[in-house]
Amino acid sequence: MLPEPERVARLEAALPQIEAAVAGETDPVAVQATLACLLWETLVQANWCGFYRRIGEDLLAVGPYQGGMGCLRIPFARGVCGACARTEATQLVPDVQAFPGHIACDDATRSELVIPVSAGGRLRAVLDLDSPHPDGFSAGEARLLEGLVARVLGNTLEW
Repeated sequence: MLPEPERVARLEAALPQIEAAVAGETDPVAVQATLACLLWETLVQANWCGFYRRIGEDLLAVGPYQGGMGCLRIPFARGVCGACARTEATQLVPDVQAFPGHIACDDATRSELVIPVSAGGRLRAVLDLDSPHPDGFSAGEARLLEGLVARVLGNTLEW
């Protein structure tokens, strides 16, 4: 795994190209699919990168992603993604085995970063990043990704 400063620098360098790739796109699925692909290429420590879409008052369903099989549905009451959706706050979990109610979609995952995606004042999805490494993601990466999500999905017109 790359050291944290190198990961942050790599992500910072990729952000302009990532944003250019989705500039002008208004379909949230197209934007999510493109982000999942480009973030997968950028965040080399990730073993899963994608979105869970809000499909009910308290339910998420898998959306565009890169990596192994994801959980198909996640209730807000369970797991790191559920906690993010329930609280609408970023979840940076250095050790998923220590997280109460963690859902093991992939037994290889050791750490997780989940970022809420809101538009029009409502939670629409979460961006889920998993890593097979403990402490696979940092607060610096979380801040950069929060900004990216707000800029490119917070303004999507077709939610």
